[in-house]
Parts: sequence; structure tokens; C-alpha cells
Amino acid sequence: MAGFVGRIPISMLGIGITLLVHSITGSFATAGAVSAIVSLAYAVAAPLSGRLVDRFGQARVLVPFVFVHGIALSGLMLLAHAHAPVWTLYASGALAGLSATSLGSMVRARWSHLLSNGDDTRGDSGKLHAAFSFESVADEVIFVTGPAFTAVLATSVNAYSGLIVAAVLTVVGTLAFSLLKSTEPPVVRHREQRGTPIAIPGVALLSAVMLAMGAVFGSVDIVTVAFAEEHGNKAAAGFLLACFSGGSMVSGLWYGARVWKITLRTRLVRGLVVFVAGLTPVLLMGNLGAMAVALFFAGLAISPTLITTFSLIERMVPAAQLTEGMAWLSTSIGFGVAVGAWAGGHLTDSYGPSNAYGFAYVCALLAMVVGVAGSSWLRTTVASETRS
Repeated sequence: MAGFVGRIPISMLGIGITLLVHSITGSFATAGAVSAIVSLAYAVAAPLSGRLVDRFGQARVLVPFVFVHGIALSGLMLLAHAHAPVWTLYASGALAGLSATSLGSMVRARWSHLLSNGDDTRGDSGKLHAAFSFESVADEVIFVTGPAFTAVLATSVNAYSGLIVAAVLTVVGTLAFSLLKSTEPPVVRHREQRGTPIAIPGVALLSAVMLAMGAVFGSVDIVTVAFAEEHGNKAAAGFLLACFSGGSMVSGLWYGARVWKITLRTRLVRGLVVFVAGLTPVLLMGNLGAMAVALFFAGLAISPTLITTFSLIERMVPAAQLTEGMAWLSTSIGFGVAVGAWAGGHLTDSYGPSNAYGFAYVCALLAMVVGVAGSSWLRTTVASETRS
């Protein structure tokens, strides 16, 4: 529960910053730029903070980082209120992003520790599969409810309220999470382990796949808003995006409840193929009702693919580098979302939203091609897994 509360703001910061900065400056370009800087700074810093966690422990890193993050967000709001120069908003946004931590990776690292066999081998794969599935569903609940909640606060209370609530939830949830010492993984030091997990071929492959999938998420968010506006009901964009995340949430529950007898490698390949197939009807929809149904089915492959990817990372990365290894996935998705949002916006302006969905489809195809072509890099890891 502490981890859930602490990472709710992941889905609130982008829209909260956009609404606040736009209300002050009147510029969507400036608002989008500040939001993008926060996302990119977080994407760059996540593996670095993950490495610090693996070296010093979760609590020793999370506590100072979350205080800096809270101060940076407060500074951003004060600077916006004071109509300070735009570069100060960029600077405070960058600091907020750099001090954000990948709490979801740390929650999963705790599950891996709790369900391990007490040594460096992996534990009950069935329970770990269920735990990772639960966390993926929790993430989807966050991404379904967070943006809508923030928008309601920002429009019905004041422009600052959404960001204030996000900052409070981050600090309270992260501090509560840090106090749970009984579940915190011990620091594992192996002198022979050097370098970074991204140097492992399988981790690099999965990061590339997540980069392409992140571009799908980022572009779909932007293009769907434009699609709803084009069809005369901009407010329907929230419902359409909720259908996209809702499909992922439903499939996550189904996927986590099943006992699987096929390897993680095979599950990943099948999930990527289904992801491409699910996105295909989105290219053909011409009204809001049909698009809602199409986006729901397009989202069905998201959770199973993400769950499988985190499970593969858990098996490939040494225990002493697990948090950093998982943080690379968050970084890849973050970069992908930023690229997808930028490309989706430009393509929508140039060719219209219906055609701009083609970018998301191409990115999904790219994820599938990379995942299938490089799946042999996952074979040695998966070959030794305990069938679940």
C-alpha cells in the first residue's frame, strides 16, 4: 500500500505540470516543454538512483531523494506563481525529474527478495509471477485514475491543487515505504560484479523493446486527445484512454491468475505479436464508440508483456544489481513516451489524428521485430527457469 501511494504521482505529474504552467503562461508549448524536461530528467536519472539503491539500500537513498523532489516541485509551483523567467521553470523541473525514483522497481525488488530461496537463486516463480502481475495491475489502476483525478482538482479547485496532492502523496508514500525495514532487500556486495546491467545483451534487448512500446504509449495519449476533439467531444479523450489502460488492467488480472507452462521467452514473443494485432483495428476506426472498443482490445497485450519483461529482468540480472536492472526498463519507457508524445503531436498537426495512429502502429511493429529477432538472447536465461 505504501508503494502504491508513493507511485500514484507518476501519472499525475505530467498533466499537473502542463495544466499549471499553461494556466500561468498561457502557452501549451512552454507547458509541454517543462513537462517533457521532467520526464526526460527522470528517465536519465532512474538507472543512476537504482545503482545507488543497490549499493547503499533503499531507505538510505529514498529519504534524501524524496525530500529534494518535494522541494523541487514546491519551487516549481512558487516560481510559476511569481511569473519567474521560463528557464527557472525548466531548471526546477529538471531537478524534480532527477530526484524522482523508480518506486515501482523497488517494490518489485522487494517481492523478489521476499519470495527468494534465501540465496542468490530465484525463488517460487509462480508466486513471483502473481506478485509482478499484481503490481502491473496496480500500475494500470494508477494510470487510469491519476490523470483524471489531477484534471478534476486542477479545474475545480485551482491550478496548483493537482500538483500539491501529487507532491504530498509522493513524500508520504515514499517515507512510509522506506520505514518498512522488514521487507527491504539487504545490500548484496559482490566484488566481481562490475559494470551495468544494460551491458547484458538480454537487458539491452528488453530495453529496446520497452523504448518502442513507450513510444506507442506516448503517441496514443496525444493522438487520442486530438481524435476526440476532431469528433466534437474533447472530454471523451479521458474515457478513450481509460479504455486503453482498462484493457491492460483486465488482461493483467487474467494473466496473473493463470499457471503458465510455457517459457517467459515464448510469452514475450506472443505478447508482442498480440500487441501489434490489437493495434491494427485502431487504424480503421472513424467514430468515438468504435474507437473505445478498439483501444480496449489494443490494451489487452500491455500488462502481460510488461509482466513478462520484468520477470525476465529478475532472472537475468544479478541480485546485487536488480533495482538498477529494473530501472532501465522504466528509463526506456520514459524516453519512448517522450519521443512518442513529440512525434504524435507533430504528426497530428500535419496529417490528422487518424493517420497519426500509424506512428504507434509502426512502433509496435518495431517492438515485435526487435523482440522476436533478438529472443535468442533470452534463451539461456529462460532455459533454466522453473516451469510455473
